[in-house]
Amino acid sequence: MALEKIWVLVDRTGDKVATASLELLTKARELATTVEGFTWGDASTLAEEAGRYGAGVLHTVGDLAGGLPGPAVAAAAAARIGAGEVPDAVFIPQSYNGRDVAGRLSARIDRPVLTNIVNLAASDGSLVTEHAIFGGTEILNARFTAEPPGIYVIRAKSFAAEPGSGGAAALDTWQIPDLGATGAARVLSSHVEETEGPKLDEAAVVVSGGRGLGDADSYRLIEELAKLLKGAPGASRAIVDAGWVPYSHQVGQTGKTVKPTVYIAAGISGATQHMVGMKSSKNIIAINKDQEAPIFSIADLGVVGDVKKVLPQLIEALKARS
Repeated sequence: MALEKIWVLVDRTGDKVATASLELLTKARELATTVEGFTWGDASTLAEEAGRYGAGVLHTVGDLAGGLPGPAVAAAAAARIGAGEVPDAVFIPQSYNGRDVAGRLSARIDRPVLTNIVNLAASDGSLVTEHAIFGGTEILNARFTAEPPGIYVIRAKSFAAEPGSGGAAALDTWQIPDLGATGAARVLSSHVEETEGPKLDEAAVVVSGGRGLGDADSYRLIEELAKLLKGAPGASRAIVDAGWVPYSHQVGQTGKTVKPTVYIAAGISGATQHMVGMKSSKNIIAINKDQEAPIFSIADLGVVGDVKKVLPQLIEALKARS
């Protein structure tokens, strides 16, 4: 039996709907009769895309004048729930803004939160969630027993983002109640890291490097191979913690979750923390000189060898073909 209504937090990437929110809109469309999005800022730039993926209505709290999204969006949503507009569930992407909204909404409406969700399904009129635990080696099931709405914080790439046949979402404005001290913070400046090629969590090909590279300078091999394959460079937590590459490159439980068509793990042993973030890739290629490395247990193709010898030869072969 389908749920009656699901709200989805529509996170933003500039003037577009964030991919993680498109995934949640798609899943909500499958589970509920009515799907509504809620966001902040100018929603007119998001309405068509949000509607195509399932939102019949897109609510916004409007321009925040430099304020943080979390306090305003959570307070406005809580006010609507308090006024009797109670959805069966609230889907929130596990992003920076999403986690902030989820925590604040939970406190305002006195409801618990289920986090780190990797899958969910309808059962007996409610939702059963799946959570990867112990580094992804076990799956835990959970469900809410309290009155709705349940707050569900869902990992990226848990579902495919698939457009439907709907038109643009109707726009609606939510009023922001008095925020008191929680609304005092202002964003004075922001920094967007400059990147080339596809985004790591959206790329069809991902090439990731680990400690087996030996030194920070060798990461250029990862970047060069990714560029030749029109993919994105990634990294294990070990070399991010070592300062070789920025955190934005990290793949794993505490980094980005990726599901590319091809994932190349070069010099990565395969700690469970890393494999949680990439093991759902369609094709996994592992290169490591240790034939007992755990990464080979999930690889479709394994190459036993020194990445500092294998990668240059692979790069030269690709250049020769082009």
